[in-house]
Amino acid sequence: MILTEVLQGFKSDKHYKVAKEHLLSLTVCEMLGKDAAIFAAENYRALRKKGITIRKTNDVIIASYCIRHGHSLLFTDKDFAPFVKHLGLKNADI
Repeated sequence: MILTEVLQGFKSDKHYKVAKEHLLSLTVCEMLGKDAAIFAAENYRALRKKGITIRKTNDVIIASYCIRHGHSLLFTDKDFAPFVKHLGLKNADI
């Protein structure tokens, strides 16, 4: 999912190909099976009960994956902040 989000942002075919080559040299993890989907839905619902609605399902899945596997997430998208504040997502500050 993250691979899709990063690669779809390239306008230039040249930059797309270079980025794709570099990204595919990294480990690519599958993010969504049945258990992960349920965990993501539960996280979405937990935030919604606090009055917070996350705009993009992809963000819920990505944040939930990171929480579930203990990964930090580097982000600028404000939709990830409630996952840090309420659900234990670790922000990979640089």
